[in-house]
Amino acid sequence: MTTRHRILIVGGGTAGVSVAARLARKGHRDLAIIEPSAEHYYQPLWTLVGGGHAAAATTKRPMASVLPKSTTWIRSSAVRVDPDRNMVTCADGTDHGYEVLVVCPGIQLDWRRTEGLEEALGKGGVSSNYRYDLAPRTWDFIRETRSGSAVFAMPSGPIKCAGAPQKTAYLACDYWRRQGVLNDIDVHLVIPTPRLFGIPAIADSLDGVAADYGITVHTEAEVTAVDSASRKIAVGSVNGSGGTDMLSYDMLHATPHQSAPDWIKSSPLSTGDANGYVEVDKHTMQHVRYPNVFALGDAGSTPNSKTGAAIRKQAPVAVANIENHLAGRPLSQAYHGYGSCPIVTSSHSMLLAEFDYDLELTPSVPLLNPTTGCRPHHASV
Repeated sequence: MTTRHRILIVGGGTAGVSVAARLARKGHRDLAIIEPSAEHYYQPLWTLVGGGHAAAATTKRPMASVLPKSTTWIRSSAVRVDPDRNMVTCADGTDHGYEVLVVCPGIQLDWRRTEGLEEALGKGGVSSNYRYDLAPRTWDFIRETRSGSAVFAMPSGPIKCAGAPQKTAYLACDYWRRQGVLNDIDVHLVIPTPRLFGIPAIADSLDGVAADYGITVHTEAEVTAVDSASRKIAVGSVNGSGGTDMLSYDMLHATPHQSAPDWIKSSPLSTGDANGYVEVDKHTMQHVRYPNVFALGDAGSTPNSKTGAAIRKQAPVAVANIENHLAGRPLSQAYHGYGSCPIVTSSHSMLLAEFDYDLELTPSVPLLNPTTGCRPHHASV
């Protein structure tokens, strides 16, 4: 079976739903969205689920409840795209043509790129807030840990919500301190970057947070293997220099390597490198080789943080430029790399980092210093 739509969106996550809703409000009716899941998840809240401040069930809604009613919902997974024929093929064998394609299927969790990690998940103290079913297990393991060693790890390469691995560490330490057991736990934070944040003023504040909790920070390093039988991890340098250190753990919060979905990596839309993101102009969201293709969200190649906050600024730019393209006008709107990372440092405090492509701070809340922190008003950060 083959269908054809004026605008075809791949992905029913934050980016896909945001674009579909904006286009529907502007009167576009020949609009279809490819999404296999019956549920829509608000993933930014999973950090607070893992930290014991939210219930997993509150992050899930029926997909039908968030899609615009005028949108045609194609309940299948995209497995191939042929931009020369303006066609997307789905797992059920159907083909779907388009005049304009919007690619936003999210990001792929590459668990197997870390030896032994996938097999260890959910048991023996190993968990990850990057999966809906595992975030509650993180909280279980935090509560069960009263002594020993706890490791919180972030991999090299782009990941969604890059602040999440260290936010989890801070929430755990805050809980252990309130329980009176923090001094009995040897806490390690493994990060692939030279510092805890790319903006020096914010990194300075986070250095203080980590020191206050007594966290040992391993910079320019990542977990390369998990030995669940002995409860040890191998930690190596991201630049390949030096040897491998072994760390014991009683609890491990692991973040997987991430990349574009495989069907995008193997397509003409890809950047062609190992991550394989959809290659777009970082300002217009338009593909660099196929002008009727746009991409935003985690699967796009824009060199900024992969966050819901970025999508909030990307979506109106993408929609305006899609309409410009359909009308034969020059693309008039530009995205300047806005990203926001609310870094929760305890159950009652956070840093709100807002910045652009140049890592210049772009605060949006008056009288709030993004480098020194604030108290959140509700549990949605």
